[in-house]
Amino acid sequence: MSDFGGALKKSQMYDIAIIGIPFDEKSCYLKGAAKGPEAIRAASTGKAINPWTELGMNLEEDVVMVDLGDLEVSGDFLKVFSLIEKKVLTILDKKAVPVILGGDHSISYPVVRAFSRRFKALDVLHFDAHPDLYEELYGDRLSHACPFARIIEEGLVEELVQIGIRAATGEQRDKALKHGVRMIEMKDIKNILPLDFSNPLYISFDMDALDPAFAPGVSHHEPGGLTTRQVLDIFHALKAEIVGLDIVELNPERDPSGITAAAAVKIFKEIAGKIAILKKSKNKEVL
Repeated sequence: MSDFGGALKKSQMYDIAIIGIPFDEKSCYLKGAAKGPEAIRAASTGKAINPWTELGMNLEEDVVMVDLGDLEVSGDFLKVFSLIEKKVLTILDKKAVPVILGGDHSISYPVVRAFSRRFKALDVLHFDAHPDLYEELYGDRLSHACPFARIIEEGLVEELVQIGIRAATGEQRDKALKHGVRMIEMKDIKNILPLDFSNPLYISFDMDALDPAFAPGVSHHEPGGLTTRQVLDIFHALKAEIVGLDIVELNPERDPSGITAAAAVKIFKEIAGKIAILKKSKNKEVL
């Protein structure tokens, strides 16, 4: 039973659509993130959790949510990236919110490309231990260490805010400065950050943004990260129209206890709850 607390429905019309992208061919160190979607779904069972969020939204009643299954990711990676972009566009054309379960972080590049084709102005909030702004890594410009370099070079977003960073190189700092990226490093975080975005917001969440004590199931352990509570508080204080989310880099092979997958489900639920709140607010305005 993999149903996000019992909230999933079977419907042709929906507010939130989940897609799994079991792809980790662009991982530079350990493979395993391809099994992330399966692990997140397994941890979402309604036998263990309920559909209520901390802000009082009941995902079973307050939003229509479906799971569209996994995308086919075999074959040439350029073909895979094209399929990702097309799939996201089909969801956006239904005026729904895509939630992508990865997979390594390279998938965020084609996902954001799809969003840029439907939103004239788009902001991105990126949670990560790493800026992922390398020009290339080991000769690969599409590595999971490079997606946000490609995104800002192509001008796909209006504003990029990165939070949780604690492994930035000089090269990536220079890239961020050149393109106006707001990099919020862990060493500078003292209190809850009230983040306010004026454009529609896409959230990209790399599970290694969390400290390894809270999320050991990632390929790159980087101590000194965010607590799960800090992340949830940031979500709850967030002022934005959330139009998409990805959760990436969960490596179940390093998560024998399942606590990283559980954290991923919690992240999903609280963002889905924020989307439900916005939907309710818009419905009231119409009435």
